[in-house]
Amino acid sequence: MIRALWAVFRRDVALLLFGAQGRGGAVLPLLFFLAVAMLYPFAVGPDARLLARTGAGVIWVAALLAAILPLDRLIEPDMEAGFFDQWALRGLSEELLMVLRIAAHWLSFGVPLMLAAPLAAGLLGLSGEQLRTVEIGLLAGTPGLAAIGVTIAALTAGLRAGAALGGLLAIPLTVPLLIFGAGSLQPGGEGGLLLLGAASLMALAIAPFAAGAAIRAGRE
Repeated sequence: MIRALWAVFRRDVALLLFGAQGRGGAVLPLLFFLAVAMLYPFAVGPDARLLARTGAGVIWVAALLAAILPLDRLIEPDMEAGFFDQWALRGLSEELLMVLRIAAHWLSFGVPLMLAAPLAAGLLGLSGEQLRTVEIGLLAGTPGLAAIGVTIAALTAGLRAGAALGGLLAIPLTVPLLIFGAGSLQPGGEGGLLLLGAASLMALAIAPFAAGAAIRAGRE
């Protein structure tokens, strides 16, 4: 079973990082994240203090939207192709498969965003201390975004306009992570990182069971 799970995980990571037939993958969320950071100063002007004060919120909004961009690729293609039926016949539980899918989703968008954060911070005029807080926040919060994204993708797989519905469902669920992440850079907001980590852990604890139940319901 370990070998089968490892094979599934490597496949998930490859598909989400590089996309089907080399298209899409992690490039689109990364480009979207950088595009938001690049365009925001043009929208609000060159005021350095304003950019530094609002830049953290922009980074978190961009991270949230980057996390939900690939929702339509997380679950539905494998469900339509019958892979979940095949994995069930091999004795692989849906909960374990969802843990692997969450990890693969995080590797495909969370890690690239953390690597791109210094560039975004430079575009937004954030200080080195603010960048450190942003990186810690992304490390703590993006796993929760990945967990929520996979759960929403499982709930909406097979539905007409499931991608659009998934985006609408994901945004309110991710608002606590957005608030705690952006609030951690405000004066006296150090506790926001602790709340961010707690909310992310809660999402990680619930997501495999909720997504697994949705997969089973979709197969029946």
